[in-house]
Amino acid sequence: MTSGISSVTNTSSTASSVSGNASEIAGNFTQFLTLLTTQLKNQNPLDPMDTNQFTQQLVQFAGVEQQLKSNDRLDSILTASKSASSASATSYIGKSITADGSSSQLSNGSASWTLTPARAASKAVVTILDSKNNVVATQTTSLTAGSQTYSWNGKTSAGLTAPDGTYAIKVSASDATGTNVTVDTQLNGTVDSVDLSGAAPVLMIGSQKVPLSSVQSIGLSTSGT
Repeated sequence: MTSGISSVTNTSSTASSVSGNASEIAGNFTQFLTLLTTQLKNQNPLDPMDTNQFTQQLVQFAGVEQQLKSNDRLDSILTASKSASSASATSYIGKSITADGSSSQLSNGSASWTLTPARAASKAVVTILDSKNNVVATQTTSLTAGSQTYSWNGKTSAGLTAPDGTYAIKVSASDATGTNVTVDTQLNGTVDSVDLSGAAPVLMIGSQKVPLSSVQSIGLSTSGT
């Protein structure tokens, strides 16, 4: 009888080890059921093991297996979604777009925006904000009349290097008389290429990166006509 008890103890220990390793459980359901059957066969008839323990182990296994299968399905859905998004983005190449240019992608220490003041501004306070609307950097400069490119090297006000990601710009400008000057950040241009290296596709207009979500209108390119 001692041998039988020892066998049950060893088997129970193995069961605990298997139930503690989700990947092994999910990878071998037959082995798990065989283990439970062996426990039942070798239990001490004078001190039978609690069947609730077996039920809990089985329920735990079923839950873990279902979760892993759900994760696999989600991964497949995300992959398919990214492929569809990439295919959609490439259809923008050669098209003329108008986009909300208040946001730009910082990559390899470079981000740029198109600023178009209503007239020349002798003083313009440029504020860069991160995705959580926290102020990352500020700069005071001047702006000429007409469309121009404002570039940021990714350095924060504290002199640190900001991580790659999406950043927004706000501009408060005034002319020589102190009158406020409206600065438009809307971006117009023809999509030259699509950057697929990140988590989401990014449209390229020259050196400027335009998130797909910021596109407001699409038209046929007028270049060469």
